[in-house]
Amino acid sequence: MKNLKTDRGKILLIGIGNCGRGDDGLGWKFAELVQCAINRIVDIEFRYQLQIEDAVLISQYDTVIFVDASHAELQDGFEIKPCLAAGHYYYSSHMQSPETILYLANVLYNKYPETYIIGIDGYVWELKTSLSEEAERNLTSAYNFFVSEFLPTIRQRVQVDSTHLN
Repeated sequence: MKNLKTDRGKILLIGIGNCGRGDDGLGWKFAELVQCAINRIVDIEFRYQLQIEDAVLISQYDTVIFVDASHAELQDGFEIKPCLAAGHYYYSSHMQSPETILYLANVLYNKYPETYIIGIDGYVWELKTSLSEEAERNLTSAYNFFVSEFLPTIRQRVQVDSTHLN
């Protein structure tokens, strides 16, 4: 977790999924790629599913990115969209949505991180530890866009915002 006194502008990426269920492991595989290449810029967490306790974690960051496999047919095989807080939480379940985790961070901790969801198209969900060829292509496209287009924009915005904190 970030040190609030010294680490302004930190970015958290949470890979969600289960790499033992085929393409459901896309969130983890994406997080592993980021961890290997740019872990000094981005803090990485891995989750099978989000839980209400993750609200306190994301409240410690300026920018949070959730990455998960998608069952939808996305135009480019992936999408990056803003995460909007939504109060549809489930007290009787361990599974929560990114929107719910953000809502809880807002309500419980009065924290409003800039938050995004990266969805990557998956196709095969059975028990296996590898990704389908189509999911691998979507993962590569999503990662390349993230590194070349999305992350530089976020970093620039975070650095500008952080200068106002001093």
